[in-house]
Order: sequence, then C-alpha cells, then structure tokens
Amino acid sequence: MSGMFDLLLTAYPWVKSLHVISVIAWMAGLFYLPRLFVYHVEKVESGSETDALFQTMERKLFRVIMQPAMMASWTFGLIMVFTPGAVDWGAIWPYTKGFAILSMTAFHDWLGRRVYQFSQGTNQLTGRRYRIMNEVPTVLLVIIIFSVIVRF
Repeated sequence: MSGMFDLLLTAYPWVKSLHVISVIAWMAGLFYLPRLFVYHVEKVESGSETDALFQTMERKLFRVIMQPAMMASWTFGLIMVFTPGAVDWGAIWPYTKGFAILSMTAFHDWLGRRVYQFSQGTNQLTGRRYRIMNEVPTVLLVIIIFSVIVRF
C-alpha cells in the first residue's frame, strides 16, 4: 500500500495541473452554453438553417468539450481526494466544495436536458430564464474557489 501512496504523492502536482486544466474547459462550457441558449431562443426561428446550426453547436459543445472535461475534472479530483494529506476532513471546506461540485454536476445535467429539448423542438424556457441560469456556475465557482483557497 505504501507504494500506491508514494505514487499518488509523486503524481500529485501533475494530477492537480490536469485537474485545473479540465475544470477550466468544463467551466468555459458551463458559461457559454446557457448564453448560446439565450441567442437560440431570442434570435433563431425554429426549423430554420440557423436553428440547425445552433443545435449542432450546442450538441458539440456539450458532448465533445463539456462531457469529457467534466469526467476528467471528476477523475483528477477524486485522485487528489485519495492522495494522503491532500484533504483535511476535519475542516468544513471539503464539504462546501463537494456540495458545490455536486451542484455543478447537476447543472451540467440540466444543460444536457436543454440540449436535448432544443434538438426535439420542445424548449419551453425563455431567454430571460437562461440569462438567470447563466449565473449558477458563477455562484458555484465562487463557493469552490473560496473553499479551496480560503479553506473556511
């Protein structure tokens, strides 16, 4: 077991770097996709060529960038969690960060359902609603950053 812990400790800076890279990619998608939905709802006629273009952009952003980035963020994050000494489980910050990460993942899934609704022509939400929802990842990011850096 000592060999595994040594490997985790040695790899930690690399894993942490890959985690940060994947989180940045995931966050970019979480910020951009709701904005695409705003323009899709407000400026695009359903069934038009532009509608098909927006659906392609939304689907590819979600499946090609956001899904892999989320999975990589989770993978590298969990590796760090299991690295000896990386997390002080007696503090509050791992739990606030964990709550925010689970919430971010739920928001990601919510966005995926919206991509599907647009593809089926069943979107019911307004541009205003998507603008409001666009603030969710920002609030969660603030919680995550303060949890990790300030470690309250």
